[in-house]
Amino acid sequence: MIPLVSVDVQDAEPLVLEVLRSGQLTQGPMVERLEQAVAELAGVEHAVAVNSGTAALSVSLEALQLKPGDEVITSPFTFVATLNAILASGATAVFADIRAEDFNIDAALTEDRVSERTKVLLPVSLYGQMADMAAIEKLAVRHGLEIVEDAAQALGATQHGRPAGSFGIGCFSLYATKNITAGEGGVITTGSRDIAARLRLLRNQGMRSRYDYACVGGNHRLSDLHAAVGLSQLARLQTSYERRQSNAEKLSRELSGIAGLVLPTAMDGYTHVWHQYTVRVTEDAPCTRDELSSTLACRGIATGIHYPRPVFDYDCYREHPRIKASEVPVAAKVASEVLSLPVHPQLTDADLDLIIAETRAALLS
Repeated sequence: MIPLVSVDVQDAEPLVLEVLRSGQLTQGPMVERLEQAVAELAGVEHAVAVNSGTAALSVSLEALQLKPGDEVITSPFTFVATLNAILASGATAVFADIRAEDFNIDAALTEDRVSERTKVLLPVSLYGQMADMAAIEKLAVRHGLEIVEDAAQALGATQHGRPAGSFGIGCFSLYATKNITAGEGGVITTGSRDIAARLRLLRNQGMRSRYDYACVGGNHRLSDLHAAVGLSQLARLQTSYERRQSNAEKLSRELSGIAGLVLPTAMDGYTHVWHQYTVRVTEDAPCTRDELSSTLACRGIATGIHYPRPVFDYDCYREHPRIKASEVPVAAKVASEVLSLPVHPQLTDADLDLIIAETRAALLS
């Protein structure tokens, strides 16, 4: 089976052994090295490592000290961690529809959702391509709002030369499926010294030093073992990106022109890091998205559906008092069409040829 995701952490062994031999397994110097590397990559002064991408979102919203009734505007087309973090903060989740061309929140529609209760804009940079953060930033400035960018899938991505994570507060994931993984982990980036200081308190039980509590916090620390795994991969981020880009370009070149198959594109001026290569199988195709997925599985090719429905469209959320569901026709339509094909760096030329051949056969038969 050609997997949708393939993780290669062999380079981590020297750094992991360094941690084991040091006896410092919990948060320590390796975490600091990881933070420095991510801060440099995001072009900001501060980075704070935590134990998951979800924690990055939750702690970031907690640092903004939201109050009951405050609203956070986000994308309806995202992983559930985005919504769960908003709800955990005590705020109300509001949704603006997405643009079909890049799967990210539509800045123009976002402005329509701003109210006197809005405090935070939480765009999601999906599949490895940033949302229109420049437009989001202008909107935030105009209305005096905070920005928390869910850049879990977009480490290393840029928009007109400006990196993901450099607009307001940036939240990255180091989960096992991400381009850079620590197995579990996350990193928060910010240009604000005050926000960074509060994030560090919140991740460590609110302690300034041992038993000196400044606020209510939690245990969101990243271990040095996890940091060692993530840090080892950052050294080859550029090589990994170049391979993903090459794979994406070949897929697009060989799959272009097929009726009913809409291919992903990198927006002008954007660096897409291709966390996922996600196509849309529309009603003009000779088979449905699910039929194509099943056919490819029978041919030994794994695919993924990211995501099968708008994030609030589940029983546990439909009647939630702090979710303001709305009509999101683009997100609803896209959710019925999207299918992710393998694009990871471990694909061989033969793997790519098989993915292309079987996809074409299924859609041109």
